[in-house]
Amino acid sequence: MPLLTSWVTSANDPDHPFPLNNLPYGVFSTTSYEPRCGVAIGDMILDLQAAEETGLVRLTDEPLFQVPYWNDLMEQGPAVWTALRNRLQTLLALGAPEQPDVEPLLVPAHTAELHMPFAVSEYTDFYAGKHHAINVGTMFRGPENALPPNWLHVPIGYNGRASSVVVSDTPVRRPWGQLKGPQDAHPRWAPSARFDIELEIGAIVGTSSDGPLSVQDADDHIFGYVLLNDWSARDIQAWEYQPLGPFQAKATATSISPWIVTKAALEPFRCSAPERDVELLDHLKDCGPMLYDIDLDITLAPSGQSDTTISRTNSKELYYSAAQQLAHHSSCGCPMNSGDLLGSGTISGENAHSRGSLLELAWGGKDPIQLDSGETRSFVEDGDTLTLKGTARGDGYNIGFGDCRGTLLPALTDPFKR
Repeated sequence: MPLLTSWVTSANDPDHPFPLNNLPYGVFSTTSYEPRCGVAIGDMILDLQAAEETGLVRLTDEPLFQVPYWNDLMEQGPAVWTALRNRLQTLLALGAPEQPDVEPLLVPAHTAELHMPFAVSEYTDFYAGKHHAINVGTMFRGPENALPPNWLHVPIGYNGRASSVVVSDTPVRRPWGQLKGPQDAHPRWAPSARFDIELEIGAIVGTSSDGPLSVQDADDHIFGYVLLNDWSARDIQAWEYQPLGPFQAKATATSISPWIVTKAALEPFRCSAPERDVELLDHLKDCGPMLYDIDLDITLAPSGQSDTTISRTNSKELYYSAAQQLAHHSSCGCPMNSGDLLGSGTISGENAHSRGSLLELAWGGKDPIQLDSGETRSFVEDGDTLTLKGTARGDGYNIGFGDCRGTLLPALTDPFKR
């Protein structure tokens, strides 16, 4: 599909992340407006609340955009999602007769503050990147036992904390936790010294379900995608994870990008999963190209310094798609809710420069990475800003997500010390 041209001229720049082909959904505020739903088009944001109030957008008998989140639309299902996208593309296309009515509803993006784009119902994080699983398994169990026996048969995941999901640019505080290193006789209470990130894609469940979903049905339930940073305290995780897996190590924060890129916008970028090592059971088998070709970058900027790109990879490196993860999640009869967030797990490539976490990039601290500033990093240090970027590259246009960015603040003084 080529670039769709808009009367918003900045949207026609082939390098701009928000062309008419994209139209991602977010929540914004200005000095004049409280938080409200908006659509990114070029360097502008279309005020959806105002568009609904003026009658330019009307999808149902009841208003959908009088609240500062996208859940009300998500619950309407795919037919209404398609109707909104079609209407927006009509209103914003070059030559649209409604241009004089729409122009007053555009807000310059640089004047807006972005907020959480949806209310997270529940959050589940998966472990669906094979290269990441092999790297981590090799570090801790050796190459011969890198993958757990079940990994090639089922998407592995754990239930996380919806309450700690935050939007890009929300600072993250270094956590305290119970730690026990190999040389420690007893566990100790201290700030995490091995704080890390994980580069992921987050899938947003649009419509609820109350029973098992096929992979195709699961795909139909997905509303859109965000970039996701699963902040991880590796030293807390190492002590706590047996026998039930991550808990406090993953509960500090999960950052997401501010714009929801719809599944419809990503359709031209579908691609097939890697070749399967073993045949999946019927309820998990691929039913077509289920992954996406999205270039992903990580940059790290020490306090007061410029960014260094520390990793480049692609979401097509995943072994399990979001639809397979959702199908597996629902397979036991688990109800899925509108607004559920599914993290893909860390997305790493084959080579050393395409790894999606500092744990892998610095190989557990044994091989620190070099920054452009001359500093080195094994894990995230106080004041560091980590940024995830994602771009699907089309014919004369890009589909972007907006940056997923977070800065690490120093740990608090011991919160339990009297």
